[in-house]
Amino acid sequence: MVEKLAEEARAALVAELPAWTVEGEHLKRSFRFGSFVEAFGFMASIALLAERADHHPEWFNVYNKVDIALTTHDAGGLSALDVKLAKEIDILFGA
Repeated sequence: MVEKLAEEARAALVAELPAWTVEGEHLKRSFRFGSFVEAFGFMASIALLAERADHHPEWFNVYNKVDIALTTHDAGGLSALDVKLAKEIDILFGA
């Protein structure tokens, strides 16, 4: 079973994932693209990563905007799985 991040690890997320925010038990980030097709393609790429990791994001898409919230329900909050997926998403985005 995956464990929830300790407070020290949560505090380090600000430096480790500067484009993301911690809101309660979620890591959140918004992305903007030039078109709906680009946004949807980005989501499809993330879906492949998420399925492979068996760790799926909560997300919302309107036209060229994708909002992502990561949390580990089994752990009751943020875990190393969320940090890993956020880093992989940043790489896909080119951040």
